Amino acid sequence: MFSITVRDHLMIAHSFRGEVFGPAQRLHGATFLVDATFRREQLDEDNIVVDIGLATKELGTVVGELNYRNLDDEPKFAGVNTSTEFLAKVVADRLAERIHKGALGEGARGLASLSVTLHESHIAWASYERDL
Repeated sequence: MFSITVRDHLMIAHSFRGEVFGPAQRLHGATFLVDATFRREQLDEDNIVVDIGLATKELGTVVGELNYRNLDDEPKFAGVNTSTEFLAKVVADRLAERIHKGALGEGARGLASLSVTLHESHIAWASYERDL
């Protein structure tokens, strides 16, 4: 399996519900490094996994929709604990939607899977992987 990874970052505010979250139940900020890894079994006719420039641009677009937002105020996230794991899935699903609409070019239609990792710090991160 071949892969490429592109990176961006995301800054949000949010709070959690539930005792398991301790002090994070209060409004707080989070900054994530966001890695999106695209995988395919065979390289395309240009011998690439996907156009790295388009992948970077589309990741930036998806992250930009969430960046500098208080997720507690976003109607799509009402009543949801926007954990790192949950947000990794949100980013992956939004990227997958863009891939299916052709935003990463026709060659991206041959991608097998996509994974998104949100790094909370240098010692903790969460990922979500999905088939395309």
